[in-house]
Amino acid sequence: MYDSLYDYISSKVRSSDEEFEQVKEAFTPKKLRKRQYLLQEGDVCRYAAFVVKGALRQYLVDEKGNEHITQFAIEDWWISDRESMASETPSNYNIDALEDCELLLLTRQNALDLEKNVPVYKELMDVVKERSAFAGQKRVVSALSYSAEEKYKEFINTYPKIVQRVPQHMIASFLGITPETLSRLRGKSTKS
Repeated sequence: MYDSLYDYISSKVRSSDEEFEQVKEAFTPKKLRKRQYLLQEGDVCRYAAFVVKGALRQYLVDEKGNEHITQFAIEDWWISDRESMASETPSNYNIDALEDCELLLLTRQNALDLEKNVPVYKELMDVVKERSAFAGQKRVVSALSYSAEEKYKEFINTYPKIVQRVPQHMIASFLGITPETLSRLRGKSTKS
C-alpha cells in the first residue's frame, strides 16, 4: 500500500529513504467498502486521505435534498475537508466511496509534525496546495463562464479516467448541469 505513496512522492519531489520512512510512519491504512463514508456532514474532518486504490466523491446536500458534488478522488489523489480539519469545526460535506477503496489517512497533527520536521514533506505539500489552488480557480471560471458543452468537454479532457468510472448523473452534479443535459451532450459528442 505504501508503494503508491512512495511513487507519488517520488514523482513530485526528491526524498531520501529516511525521509520517506518518516512520512510513511505518519499515515494509517484504511479500507472502505463501496458506499461507506469517510466523512459525514456534521462531523469534524479528522483526516486527509491519500487514495491508493478506488474512487471517492465529496458532496453536500442542499435544503431540497439535491446532491452537489464538489470533488472526485481516484488513485494518487488527496481528499478531505481542509476547512473542517484546520478549524476543527463540523463539516458541510460528505465523503463516500464510489468503489471499494484503500486509503492512507493522515491526521492534522501528523501533517503539522511532518511539515515542521521533514522538509521534503513540506515541499510536497507546497506542490499539492499549489495544484489544488489552480484547479479551484479553473473550476470557478468554468462554473461562471462556460456553457454546459464547454464544461463537459473540459471535464472529459481533464479527467478522462474519472469519466469511465463515475455514473453520469454524478458527473452532471459535478458540472452543475442536469442529467438530461449531460445525456444530450454525450449523444451529440458520439455523433461528431
